[in-house]
Amino acid sequence: MSHTAVENTIPVLTVNDLERSIEFFHRVLGFQVEWNAGTICAVSRDGSSIMLQVQDNPNPGTVWIGLDGTTLIESVARSGVEVLQAPSNKPWAYETKVADPEGNTIWLGAEPKPE
Repeated sequence: MSHTAVENTIPVLTVNDLERSIEFFHRVLGFQVEWNAGTICAVSRDGSSIMLQVQDNPNPGTVWIGLDGTTLIESVARSGVEVLQAPSNKPWAYETKVADPEGNTIWLGAEPKPE
């Protein structure tokens, strides 16, 4: 009989303005609110979650979002958000990096495109 000790891992990004961050994750990435306790919440899409936590002096972080295909990368590139790294093909992924309104880096990647 096997026993799993770790149920899941969820990245936590710190923010100043929870509602602004929720709006970004919904509008730009298509995430929905799972739950909201006022100063911390979870947003999710396709079974994957990110927690957003209010802090007075947030430290921007980075979250990797692995994708099945490039549709979301193309959509985000057209959304008007701050692009930190334009979509590009790397040996490990076809990827892009954008900033959320709080300065966190949202790193999106899919399988590398064939050359």
